[in-house]
Amino acid sequence: MRFIIGVLAALMLWSASAQAETLSDGDKAAFRDVITGQIEAFRAENGSRAYSYAAPMIRQIFPDPDLFMNMVRQGYQPVYRPQSFKFGEAGFSASGRPVQRVTVVGPDGLTYEAIYTMERQPDGSWLINGCAIVRAPDLGV
Repeated sequence: MRFIIGVLAALMLWSASAQAETLSDGDKAAFRDVITGQIEAFRAENGSRAYSYAAPMIRQIFPDPDLFMNMVRQGYQPVYRPQSFKFGEAGFSASGRPVQRVTVVGPDGLTYEAIYTMERQPDGSWLINGCAIVRAPDLGV
């Protein structure tokens, strides 16, 4: 029984480390390109272009660019109108989904962390499948 538990634990560790290795430098660069493209589209008020970076699930929830842009304006001001943004780590969430962390200074001058969930498309490209924004802790620096 201990042998089986040991094998299962080893397989789980191997699976987690193999998963972490599947995010290539090209994938990480694609994340940055897609997120930057969407933020630039927000800044330009180009709803169609911003919407083009949204994954199919987001498009199902918001079936046209105007609905999508209204949602972003109302709930995502830090990424809609950032003063600045800087890419952090890319990796996997606890559930195994690819994520990209972005530190954002919002229009209010406060610092936020935007955690983008990315989704690989059938053609190999990446699109944004969600974004969670949390207020970054004040580090007093």
